[in-house]
Amino acid sequence: MTDQVTEQMTPWRPTTLVRAPRLSSALGCEITLASETFQVTGSFKFRAAWHVASSVSQRALITASSGNFGQALAEACRLLDKTCTVVMPETSARVKIDAVREAGGVVNLIDVRAISRAARVAELAAADPSAYVASAYDDPLVIAGNATLGDELASLAVDVVVAPIGGGGLCSGILTGLRRSGSPIEVVAAEPLLGNDAARSLRAGHIVKNVDEPATIADGARTISLGNHNWEILSNGLAGIVEVPEERIVEALRLLFSRANLKAEPTGALSLAALLCVPARFAGRRVCCVVSGGNVDADVYARLLV
Repeated sequence: MTDQVTEQMTPWRPTTLVRAPRLSSALGCEITLASETFQVTGSFKFRAAWHVASSVSQRALITASSGNFGQALAEACRLLDKTCTVVMPETSARVKIDAVREAGGVVNLIDVRAISRAARVAELAAADPSAYVASAYDDPLVIAGNATLGDELASLAVDVVVAPIGGGGLCSGILTGLRRSGSPIEVVAAEPLLGNDAARSLRAGHIVKNVDEPATIADGARTISLGNHNWEILSNGLAGIVEVPEERIVEALRLLFSRANLKAEPTGALSLAALLCVPARFAGRRVCCVVSGGNVDADVYARLLV
């Protein structure tokens, strides 16, 4: 049986669960890491990308992405013999740009100071009305794909799941999976302080947008706002959002490397960083930290570790 057929039968991999005794000792709580770094294309995004690409009838798909959803959609389209175009900021990680191209996706690089991702996607969609425009987070199909992670986490003996948040696709998916299983596990989101639109939205009771893409090192969270579909779930489901300064993201990335032997991209380190920010909130509790992905340029990662 070929690798391609095998992947189509089991499109995504179960998350990798890692007990982290050294991190637990250091942070005063019982930590389990749910690492999506070993997922197909290196992040949780493949769950959503596969569900979108395999559910729609269109043969061509268009999306905008900092990289992880783009490369996941490109790989899903490759497996399904479809095509995709990915609008990406020029500042995207080179490893993510290369991965989209290696999977056969067309990369459309933009300067986000000159044109927004949404505006460029709209231009491409106007040029090809038959294509399906796939949001990286604000799409019921995306939420349904990410809910498979919530299904897996529902069986864990933990009190709270902490997960990164940008557009909200991951957290809304986790909540959806946990809810349908009847699990009482709380979900707390971890968001870069430099792009804290989700936290501000939760406080305001409605979606609040960033003026520009936030200049956080957590490139997967450089979103303008939460998605409308996600807001309906998150506004009633999240137990809270921890706003994480940049230095804590870097500290968490280093701790994952040194005390859990795990390479994570900065966005993936957000969940552990939340524990560093408000340790009293998690003290003595059983905590699952979702490490959302591990795709990071080698030179960037090396600089962050020292």
